Amino acid sequence: MKAWAMVPARGGSKSIPQKNLVSVNGHPLIEYGIRAALSAGCFERILCSTDDDRIAETVAGLGIEIDRRPDELAGDDTAVADVCREFLDRSRKHQEIAPDWLFLIQPTSPFLLPEHITDLLAITGGETEAVSAQTVTPVPHNHHAWNQRQVESGRASFVFAEERKVAYNKQRKPKYFVFGNVVAARPQSLLAGGDFFSEPSVASEIPSPYDFDLDGPEDLLLAAAMLTSGLISLPHMDQAQS
Repeated sequence: MKAWAMVPARGGSKSIPQKNLVSVNGHPLIEYGIRAALSAGCFERILCSTDDDRIAETVAGLGIEIDRRPDELAGDDTAVADVCREFLDRSRKHQEIAPDWLFLIQPTSPFLLPEHITDLLAITGGETEAVSAQTVTPVPHNHHAWNQRQVESGRASFVFAEERKVAYNKQRKPKYFVFGNVVAARPQSLLAGGDFFSEPSVASEIPSPYDFDLDGPEDLLLAAAMLTSGLISLPHMDQAQS
């Protein structure tokens, strides 16, 4: 199947200034996902959508294409599906043949592995009805929906009290998942107004903590600790250094 990858990378960031370029163990954050996409070896094109000159210079040094997004799609509230939709529509006007799948390589998922990408793409091959695909990670027991509380006037109560009465331990609860680290969509679905999680959506399970999402300043410390301790192994980054 034909697949492209899009790396969305705005210059503006509220939680961490220039977050996409912040150093994580000696590498810009944005480099991690790009290296995984390159190592996967399954993409016909890898592009970075950005409005920022420094980001463009950094990713150009990694050997991928740069797509300058319009100013109106560079705001804080811009949906990434809208960015990709505009790009696909523009490509269509230039007579470019769209791929079967467009993968979203998010810089905030630095622990993406090449095999997460290739495994997900392989699954889509037998799912002709699916319009999106995503990696997922099991929810830890303490974070399970049926363990969640609400607090009103200083008093806590279970949100799903009746369900928890029956499923009071881990073995009795249904297995729930959260988003992993990479998602893909069929271009025709995006152009028709869908998003990256439109259904039917196929899933490929990955282990935690490879689902780690780097959002705030404290996450920089967590990411560095997981890498230096060996909890996370990223062979494709080691190859880039050699």
